[in-house]
Amino acid sequence: MILSYLCSKPEEMKKWLFLSISLFLYFYSEAQGCSQCRIMAEQGSGLSEESFTNNMNFGILYLMAFPYIILMVLFRKPIIRFVKSLFAQGKSSQ
Repeated sequence: MILSYLCSKPEEMKKWLFLSISLFLYFYSEAQGCSQCRIMAEQGSGLSEESFTNNMNFGILYLMAFPYIILMVLFRKPIIRFVKSLFAQGKSSQ
């Protein structure tokens, strides 16, 4: 029923095909895992459970910190202005 509907409307079929392929490729790329986690898993195969967990947590924190560091470097001037304005407001209210 759906196939006959889609075949009767080629534009709809193209949209569904594009959406299906896009979702498939997205999920396929997400299933690969990050290289940092894979390296930690390979190195941690001979370690105890607690040590392996600590290594994985460190790897996740390592990967999570870099976007924030990049954003802080890119937006350092607005951040400094904002912090200075906060301290200026605090001094004027006292």
